[in-house]
Amino acid sequence: MKRGLLLLICFVYSACFAQSFMDTSSSKNLKEIKIKAWMRKDINRLPDEDESFVTAGKKNEVISIANTNANISIKTGRQLFAKVPGVFVYDMDGSGNQINISTRGLDAHRSWEFNNRQNNVIINSDMYGYPASHYSAPMESIEKIELVRGTGSLQYGAQFGGMINYITKKPDSTKVLSFESVNTVGSFALMSTYNAISGTSKKFSYTAYYYRRHSSGYRENSPSDANAQFIQLQYKLSDRLVLKGELGRSKYLYQIPGPLNDSMFQQNPRLSTRNRNFFSPDIYVPSLSLNWQPTKKTKVYATLSGVFGNRSSVQLDAFANIPDNMDPVTGTYKNRQVDIDHFNSKTFEAKLLHSFYLGKLESRLVAGIMYMNNDLHRQQLGKGTTATNYDLSLVEPNFGRDIHFGTGNIALFAEHKFQLNKYWSVAPGVRYEHGKSEMVGKIKYYPTDELPTTIKHDFLLTGMNTQYQLSTDNQIYAGFSQAYRPVIFKDIVPASTYERIDKSLKDAFGYNLEVGLRGKLLKYLQFDLTYFRLSYQNRLGTLVLQDPTGQPYTFKTNVGNSITNGMEIFFQYRFPLTGNLFAGLFTSTTYMDAQYVKGQVSDGRSNKPIAGNKVEAVPNWITRNGLEVLYKGFTCTILHNYTSETFSDVLNTVTPPVTGARGLTPSYSVWDFNSTIRINPMINLRGGLNNIFDKSYFTKRPTFYPGPGIWPSDGRNYYVTVGFKI
Repeated sequence: MKRGLLLLICFVYSACFAQSFMDTSSSKNLKEIKIKAWMRKDINRLPDEDESFVTAGKKNEVISIANTNANISIKTGRQLFAKVPGVFVYDMDGSGNQINISTRGLDAHRSWEFNNRQNNVIINSDMYGYPASHYSAPMESIEKIELVRGTGSLQYGAQFGGMINYITKKPDSTKVLSFESVNTVGSFALMSTYNAISGTSKKFSYTAYYYRRHSSGYRENSPSDANAQFIQLQYKLSDRLVLKGELGRSKYLYQIPGPLNDSMFQQNPRLSTRNRNFFSPDIYVPSLSLNWQPTKKTKVYATLSGVFGNRSSVQLDAFANIPDNMDPVTGTYKNRQVDIDHFNSKTFEAKLLHSFYLGKLESRLVAGIMYMNNDLHRQQLGKGTTATNYDLSLVEPNFGRDIHFGTGNIALFAEHKFQLNKYWSVAPGVRYEHGKSEMVGKIKYYPTDELPTTIKHDFLLTGMNTQYQLSTDNQIYAGFSQAYRPVIFKDIVPASTYERIDKSLKDAFGYNLEVGLRGKLLKYLQFDLTYFRLSYQNRLGTLVLQDPTGQPYTFKTNVGNSITNGMEIFFQYRFPLTGNLFAGLFTSTTYMDAQYVKGQVSDGRSNKPIAGNKVEAVPNWITRNGLEVLYKGFTCTILHNYTSETFSDVLNTVTPPVTGARGLTPSYSVWDFNSTIRINPMINLRGGLNNIFDKSYFTKRPTFYPGPGIWPSDGRNYYVTVGFKI
């Protein structure tokens, strides 16, 4: 820690030295730097029409990574999304490995309530079988993050949460060859390096990168090693026709330190209960896209893409209070469990964006088709070795569960933006989804004839957005959109012989509703205020039933409905202090009231009503507040993050059992300091001290991966990043 503080002091000192050096430059250069500092925007909004999307009237944000003070090397979610109200961040599987976020009271596990995209290409591993996003590109490669809430779901997919689009850095258009390198060192032996080349020659442009990162982890037995590669090739066939091919890959190996119970966490949050558990996803995302503009008023976008690869784990899967000890007689450990998911997801998406006049006012139509064909092959309960390393070998042939979950689905959608007058637009839309998912295979403990399950997806979804332009910078917006979430693989796999699956399971269905006011006031004040309501019906759970002989069994089925009401509040006020010095204050705050309005679930012995209970892992308050200072090429941010307490289960258990698998997740506050200095157009530095007061906290008690119990978030840590481009 002393070494970290010393490096941070050196960083600040070097920043001040660089500024004093810059002061000796000409007044013209100083003026240019001052303008850039003042105009630098880290949070913005999408235009009403953004490439193949119509976003008028929809709640959305655009985050500029270059202008955001955040620890990009480990993708610290509370910093990256500091100015996006309502983002719940779930820390669970090692610093920098994944981004786990949600909004409006949804589940943050691997951001799977969102339609996740990179450069408009879907990166969810299997949208119908397991929609988690295991693909994890380095944040150093990202130029901006676009986020649209769920009222835009008719266009990009029917996810409740909305859409996140990670836009990679564009090829250098001024050179045939340019080179960029971003390198970071930090606490817990963090070392990362990102190296990219790009350029343009006549009609051809390209970009490619290679990335590696190592960290020993905050907790004992929690190192991770990651690498990623990406290449983009683009050829301009004509002024109106562009062909682009991309291939991205990400892989990491994370040693899972195991869950803790409450007494362990209080004793030492860095404690590990496992030293033989490992997790590793290896994902490829290829795509080929065509952008065609046949007329000035018409654009056509077509993309063929896929998500291929696997996620593998080998671990002793047990509660925190069950130790993984060596047998004193045999001198060996217990056999571990091997699980492997194989992803094979293919998508074709085509969109048409057409502008035309109705009278004297221009209108927009976006329409399209999406076809998905996925096959998720799940192999679980393999009897692994007694070793301590990452080894997926089986000591007995075959897996205990060897099943396929195949999906074929087609979606048609259209949304039409009518400009009613100069200030007011209305955009009704419709989406039709049709397809089915089928599960087949073998489970050693389950009757083969009872296993096959077919789930049909047949939905007509409607919605409407509207926007009224009060002035050049201020708008009133509102929207309503229906959405659904498919029954996924984990929902229909029986955990034991005493569990049965409802053959009439229904996909979750509901809607997003929002109304808001956004814009600018008094020259320096930026704001966005939103009321929202999210209805989530047909939630999945378990009941206790009896067969005709009186034998009890658990029954997986639709158990209830929930409603989340809330307010999303964003204010940012930036103002000059002197000719070169600016200050800024911001708040990004959300209040949520998420309750079950109908249903019952099992407590293990009987079925209990849940109407009036809080939805699990949904805090009433999430607020992030910051103070910023901008001085020429130097910026810094002090950020305070507060998240109120949550329940971990639908029964709202308060007192945790000895396993730590249920119970209250306490509220927590975390302070961060981050800074950036642009020494010149070629060189920039980042540095910071995160969790300044070394707060011990955790964000959620998961019910499945990486294991039920407490997963502590990182304590105090520092980082220093050096980037340059030539």
